[in-house]
Amino acid sequence: QVQLVESGGGLVQAGGSLRLSCAASGRTFRWYAMGWFRQAPGKEREFVAALSWSGSRTYYADSVKGRCIISRDNAKNTVYLQMTSLKPEDTAVYYCAASERDPVNYALGLEYDYWGQGTQVTVSS
Repeated sequence: QVQLVESGGGLVQAGGSLRLSCAASGRTFRWYAMGWFRQAPGKEREFVAALSWSGSRTYYADSVKGRCIISRDNAKNTVYLQMTSLKPEDTAVYYCAASERDPVNYALGLEYDYWGQGTQVTVSS
């Protein structure tokens, strides 16, 4: 069992930056593929970014490509999402997710086995 706890969300002005963190429990964190998803009010959950267990492969949604960087520190059992040039449309609850296998489709929520409780990101215009 893996527990994921997100942090780092908050209120920021358009154009600003935030770094989200996701701390994971469990000694096998280094083998998990990790992803970030988000859900805005009234909308479906959508993929944001993901990376492989080794960190050698990263994936981004077109909507955040060039503005976000996903990374991991296996020594700290933590995955990060650095977000820059934030826009009001980035406002959402951001969720961290972990997969025990190498997903066929990193952007698909069903590929992930564990989810955090989410952290709110609000971008004001």
